[in-house]
Amino acid sequence: MDFKDFSKHLNRYKWLVIIVPVVAVAITYFMVKNMPNEYSSEAQISTGLVDQSKQVYTEAGQGRDYYQTSQQFANIMEKMKMKKIMSILSYNLILHDLESPENSFKKYSQKIDSLSAPQKKELIELVKSKLEKKSVLTVADNKEKYPLYNIVASMGYDEKSLDKKLSISHGDGSDFITVKYLSENPELSAYVVNTLAKEFISNYTLDVNFNQNNSIVMLDSLLRKKEDVMNQKNEALRNFKMANGVLNLDKQSEIVYSQISQNEELKAQAVRSIQSNQGAIAAIEAKLRGSDPYVGGSVISDNRDIVNIKNQLKIANDRYIDGGFKVSDKRKIDSLSNILSNMTARNSDNNITDPTVSKQNLIQQRAALQIATDQARSSIASIDRELSMLRGKYNKMVPFDAGIQNYERDADLATKDYMEALNRYNQTRTEQNIGLKLNIAQYGLIGTPEPSKAIIYLALSGIGSFSLCFMAVVGLFFLDNSIYTPKQLEQVSGLPVIGNLTLVDVQGKSIKSIWNDANNPDYIAYKNLLRSIRLEISNHMEADDSKILGITSLGEGEGKSFLASSLAQAFAMTGKKILLIGGENHTPEASNTKELVTRENFETFLVKKEIRTDDLITVLNKNNDNTSLLELQSNKSLKAGFDVLREEFDLIIIDVNSMRDLNIAKEWLMFTEKSLIVFEVGGVISDTDRDALNYLKEQPGLLGWVLNKIRTNSKN
Repeated sequence: MDFKDFSKHLNRYKWLVIIVPVVAVAITYFMVKNMPNEYSSEAQISTGLVDQSKQVYTEAGQGRDYYQTSQQFANIMEKMKMKKIMSILSYNLILHDLESPENSFKKYSQKIDSLSAPQKKELIELVKSKLEKKSVLTVADNKEKYPLYNIVASMGYDEKSLDKKLSISHGDGSDFITVKYLSENPELSAYVVNTLAKEFISNYTLDVNFNQNNSIVMLDSLLRKKEDVMNQKNEALRNFKMANGVLNLDKQSEIVYSQISQNEELKAQAVRSIQSNQGAIAAIEAKLRGSDPYVGGSVISDNRDIVNIKNQLKIANDRYIDGGFKVSDKRKIDSLSNILSNMTARNSDNNITDPTVSKQNLIQQRAALQIATDQARSSIASIDRELSMLRGKYNKMVPFDAGIQNYERDADLATKDYMEALNRYNQTRTEQNIGLKLNIAQYGLIGTPEPSKAIIYLALSGIGSFSLCFMAVVGLFFLDNSIYTPKQLEQVSGLPVIGNLTLVDVQGKSIKSIWNDANNPDYIAYKNLLRSIRLEISNHMEADDSKILGITSLGEGEGKSFLASSLAQAFAMTGKKILLIGGENHTPEASNTKELVTRENFETFLVKKEIRTDDLITVLNKNNDNTSLLELQSNKSLKAGFDVLREEFDLIIIDVNSMRDLNIAKEWLMFTEKSLIVFEVGGVISDTDRDALNYLKEQPGLLGWVLNKIRTNSKN
């Protein structure tokens, strides 16, 4: 956003932004200056939801559920606003005013004043009957003898009127619900909050008790049904046990299964004992067969060898003696004696213990093991008989177990249902006796007037109206596509702006008189801006020796004809010979040849190819009926005519038709070498104009824009 443009836009609407808030504040002041005082009154209702001292018990380890508590407070406050409660309040208010006219909270409305005394009595009885029945006040009550709803509404006691000034709130963490009412009568404010609080507590208590009594009746009936079902299921279980001789099937089956496990363990021990004894017997028999050197088999062999050596020694001694004590016999005796000594010594070393004793021990052990093995085999048969008996007993229990499980499951479920119903029944009983008890902790009192809100209303009026006006001005700024500055024109079109021209009053003035006026500041500013444009055009025209300049616009009334005449005058002041085709029509003045005096038709020139020139400025009029150039002469003839003019004049300025006459403008632009577009300040480039603008951008000699009719500060 361009803040400079926005400031100009805001300055354009500044009086609107100032006057509207001032008027709004003034109107508000006259409306609130006689505003009556308002009085508020508050009553507080204690609920006991948060105050633990008012609760009889709290379950151990159970904290307060803040969400549930907040929901309970919200429910209570919503119930206070129900139509039933508000109707009771309306009945009490209208009844108070009818029964105590001297202490009426408000002046009687026309509907009540129009009633006679007997009619008022009938109306009082009608209100009392409605109050007794606690009927909801609706528009349907207007169909009765007296339009009760309209009468109550005429006093401002209907639900809609009361709700505007009534507020019911609860502070976070507080145990109290605050009821506040604001009115022009302090006694009315106190009466409303106190009556609403009392009537609500009364109705709330009745509703809660009614609901709880209904719940207790329903729970009691449900409890009795659950008890009957429980008794039936337990009786069926008991009958099944008695019919099948089962006291405690689980315990009995557990004992039998334990006995089976014990006997299986005894059988396993007997099998292990037999296997170990058989292995020991096999080892003993191997030792007895002579594989062990410490058993008697090896000792007998050694003694037999010793006896054999002794016999040989005896024979050798006999031979030695009988043979006459020969040396050879002696050596044999010595040799046998040594062998006998060695064998005796070896036999003594290898048999420290008595082999016969070891063998006897092994025989005894083998006998004992064989007896133990026989005993184990006998015990296995006894154990198998016991297991067969126990398994048969256990298998007989299986059908009873399936049946008794069904009975026990049904009995257990029935007992649980009964206990849940009993707990719910007891809980409801407890809640009825020690549950939520609402009471008025503080009654509403007559208070002092509330601070005046006149200042607030005035401030809101001024700020609100100012904000609305300011937002409207801002909205107009963003929605306004009008172009006021060269920068905006360049951004929108993408073409440069070569100059600006101010708006001048030309009523009854000729171009010469404007140019020669040296006292009017508007004319002086206009001429200076025109000189700047003249310089820009001269630089572009001289760069490529161009002589034909076309001036057009997107729409009518942009000021292109006046600019064409003004440029002709400006270039004539530099001593150039100028041809103006078209331009503004001014009354010629007799003096000075620099004025636009000679006017011929361009169509005539095309026919004759001759032109009568003036001193510096020659003017050719265009046909006002917008006849097509190509219909007058061929393209070749037109080019020849413009070649003649190029030779005759230093600069040719053509007032080209606006782009509204697109076909005529295109024909004239065919013969221009440079062109300008005039745009009036405050105009808008529409979608149609953009099509024409795109065509102009395609022209090779387009110089840009001239922003025309800019208002100076003196014209704002």
